[in-house]
Parts: sequence; C-alpha cells; structure tokens
Amino acid sequence: MINLLDLDAAGLVALFADLGEKPYRAKQVSHWVHQRLSDNVASMTDLARPLRERLADLVEIRGPTVVSDTTAGDGTRKWLLDVGAGNAVEMVYIPEDDRGTLCVSSQAGCALDCAFCSTGKQGFNRNLSTAEIVGQVWLANRELGTTGLPDQRAVTNVVLMGMGEPLANYDAVRLAVDVLTAEWGHSISPRRITVSTVGLAPLIPRFIAETRVNLAVSLHGTTDEQRARLVPVNRRYPLAALMAACREVPLARRKRITFEYVMLSGENDSDADARRLVQLLHGLRAKVNLIPFNPFPSTAHAPSPRARIVRFQEVLLSHGVHATIRESRGQDIQAACGQLAVARPAA
Repeated sequence: MINLLDLDAAGLVALFADLGEKPYRAKQVSHWVHQRLSDNVASMTDLARPLRERLADLVEIRGPTVVSDTTAGDGTRKWLLDVGAGNAVEMVYIPEDDRGTLCVSSQAGCALDCAFCSTGKQGFNRNLSTAEIVGQVWLANRELGTTGLPDQRAVTNVVLMGMGEPLANYDAVRLAVDVLTAEWGHSISPRRITVSTVGLAPLIPRFIAETRVNLAVSLHGTTDEQRARLVPVNRRYPLAALMAACREVPLARRKRITFEYVMLSGENDSDADARRLVQLLHGLRAKVNLIPFNPFPSTAHAPSPRARIVRFQEVLLSHGVHATIRESRGQDIQAACGQLAVARPAA
C-alpha cells in the first residue's frame, strides 16, 4: 500500500497518471489529505465512487500511532508515537499567544551522542520516512483542531528539533519540508519552519538553498577541544569547517542563522567563552539562543546558574551580538530541549 503522506506533488501526479487519470486529481486528493486532514479515501466525495474504490485497494493515509499523550502544567503537550518495528519517537507542541510550535522528530534515536541531549544516550535505530515526518504535523493538527479562529490551524510553526539529526536523514527531511511548505500541501511558510543541525557542514548550504527554511546550528562550544567533548561530530567537522559552511548559506534579506548554545555550568559558560563566541560569529548575520540545560537521568552536567546565563548574554549584547535566553517549557513531563527519549509507559 502506498502511504499518501509519503508523496509530494510529482509523486501524486505520477500515481494518477499510472491510473489513467488527469493531473488535477492529484490536487483534489492532496487537499483532502493535507488541508482537510482526511484519513481515508472514502471521505473524498468529489472523486467518483469507482475511482475511490480503486484507490482504496492501492493507497492509505497512515500517520504515527499515539502510545501516550501528556500535557505539562504550562500547556506543553508531548506525544509518544509508535512508528513500527518496536521503534517510537516523541513530538512536542508548545502553545503561545501568537503561535503554536510543533517540535518534530526526524529519526528514531540518534547516532551523534551529544553530551547535553538525552536522545543520543538511547542510541540510533533508524531514519524516519517522509510519511512519518509529515505524519507528525498531520496528526498534531488532527489532535489539536483549530485555535478558534477561522481556518487557523493549531500548528503554525514547525521545528525539526526533536529526536535525531535532520541532515543525517537528508532526502526524507527535504521531501517532508517540500510537502509542509507547498501550497497544495500543508501550506506552511518556509519562514515558519526551522531545521536544527549539530553541524553536518557539507549539507548545510545545500539544504537551505533547496528548502528556504530557517537554519539553527547547535554550537555549544567555542573551541574544537571543548566542542568535541560536547558534540562528538566536531571531530569530523571542526569549527572552521562548520563556520565556513554557515558563511556559504544563501541567506535571504533580513534573515539570520540561529546558533543554539546550551549553558553548562563550568563547561562553556565563562566570560572567555562568550568573547570567543563573539569572534566566531564576526561578520555573520546571526542570533544566539542561550538554552538553560535541562538535566536528564545519568547526565554528568549541571545547568549554569541564572545569573551566569544573564552575564553571558550581557557580554554578547555588549559586542553587538543579538542574544536571547530561551525559557524552558514542559520540564515536568520531560519535554524540554534535550530531554526527549523513548520511555514506553507500563502496560
């Protein structure tokens, strides 16, 4: 069975061409799948019954299966999703007054083993398919409904900052972004989608050129020795290569690269670290998100004190670097940045 969540516009057109149908059928079906969030062909009432019956034998609309659904005290909502063959991922919805941000996963587990992230400690299982990535947005909108405003979906922004390294699953992620941003798909502006990478340098300029989405780089260190302790992939793509790749990114006017920096007490939070960060970012259109570390079981690190984070921000601002402190959400349900890891509830 072909999962319609796996297909872009060209794939849908090819499907109907094989059935001897006109290309406009692809647009009709994509409207049902991505706009009306239908989960079955029988509901597509503007298709003739014989065509619906033929499609029912060939295709399905199947998103991930919800294993558990938990809401934090601050309104953050986390789902554990079964993606088959004993694998599961987590996705997180963060409601705000002016937006609803969905943090989606791109892999089941992660092979990169960053020191500040719980996901890497469980190891890598497999890449998610395009349907499994798009399916998270499709499922969340079905679960959440609308905001109460006409035609306003609950999910307005998508960040690929969940489990896994998006650029290590390049083809499926790029196709998923195409589906999410296309007018015939979920019609989310590329300006409202952000992909986060720990620094697979050769793929960064290509991905941004092909998708036009926002880039967030997980930096977390200001020397190669320090960053290699925190982000092991730095041994393969050291800071010089990473920063060179960032300088090649085709940035649209008024666009910046976001650099994410987890604040770890006594590790990367000194004034000297802040000054080195200023030097690294010199000449780049950049902003820095300072992220308070969210502890998880077995971690060897501790969060920087709030006063130290504020001081670090002050050093950056005094040198003209735009810097904000990201407030943690969903800590009480292990849904905050760096805390995602599969733990199936007891039967």
